[in-house]
Amino acid sequence: MSAESTPEPGTPGEAGTTSGGAADSGPRRHRRQRGRSKGVLIAAWTAAGVVVLGGTGVGYLYFKLNGNIKSVDIDQALGTDRPTKVDNGSENILVLGSDTRSGANKKLGGGTDDGSARSDTAMVIHVYKGHKKASVVSIPRDTLIDRPACTDTSGVTHDAASGVMFNSAYSTGGATCAVKTVESISGIRMDHYLEVDFSGFEKLIDELGGVRVTTSKAIDDPDSHLNLKAGTHTLTGAQALGLVRTRHGVGDGSDLGRIQLQQAFIKALVDQVKHIGLFSDGTKLYNLANTATKAVTPDSGLASLNSLMSFANGLKGIGSANMSMVTMPVRYDPSNPNRVVVAEAKAKQVWAALKNDRPIPKAATEGTATGEAAGVVSSS
Repeated sequence: MSAESTPEPGTPGEAGTTSGGAADSGPRRHRRQRGRSKGVLIAAWTAAGVVVLGGTGVGYLYFKLNGNIKSVDIDQALGTDRPTKVDNGSENILVLGSDTRSGANKKLGGGTDDGSARSDTAMVIHVYKGHKKASVVSIPRDTLIDRPACTDTSGVTHDAASGVMFNSAYSTGGATCAVKTVESISGIRMDHYLEVDFSGFEKLIDELGGVRVTTSKAIDDPDSHLNLKAGTHTLTGAQALGLVRTRHGVGDGSDLGRIQLQQAFIKALVDQVKHIGLFSDGTKLYNLANTATKAVTPDSGLASLNSLMSFANGLKGIGSANMSMVTMPVRYDPSNPNRVVVAEAKAKQVWAALKNDRPIPKAATEGTATGEAAGVVSSS
């Protein structure tokens, strides 16, 4: 299923169930669960950044790359019933990974091609005024939330639902419903949307020549097809995909631990992109740009090469040292350890900080569920 397609409407009773079954999500889920999250922040710092080809003067290449871009019109579908944009020079981007099992993704993701897709990774990137630093807030897919009513890009309206998993928003109403749900949770308007899938992620990492990381302990997860000894590795695309999908044998085995691995990988990726000399190798730059523009689905505001170039210029000065990465404050659901619920008071501190273009206070994430996988992966 393409990112522009809208899955069949889900029901509140079904929304919390993934392909592995409701009991398969969380610290004690069965090993048959296929962890599927993607390190989709690559879309922001690589997929957009590598398309800066405006200076080449090669019209054919420009139009070919421009033609690769497929977008989704979030603004038109959501209309005016949204948080007010804060005019303080900052920007908020929802980066989302979908786990469709169709096409090339079936081999990478496993499971059944049932024509649907889910958002197993969601990150809100807040770029501060001046575009020199950013905060990233990961939203766990297993978080129980109240999903607002939403209208998808096909004009179909989906009723609101209470106590459903966060990733049901995308399954129910596609990208527009995911954006509206994030805006409902955070009270913050999303200025842009970016989505990437399995096969695109793997190809991008391979085009980059791999990503170098160090693991503090061995990781062996048959479900994500990853087997790494403790030490330093240059990950191929397949290994990188396995790493950002891994949850078993790391930390407490939950999606929160997987988020910690993803965040560490992203920092390693951001550091490496700054030192690989993309602009000294025209062929490599073109190949990477060609892959990136096919892999990423942006909102209509970024649906041209010029728009992506401008977007990339606003991010290129941000390195890992200038990135704060946290998980939306949650706690395990006392009635179901396979789910998490929002730690409301602390989450409000996170969203208030971003809304006011301020750093996220450390107190906002202290004492919340973590996943216990911090330090397992680091930049080399």
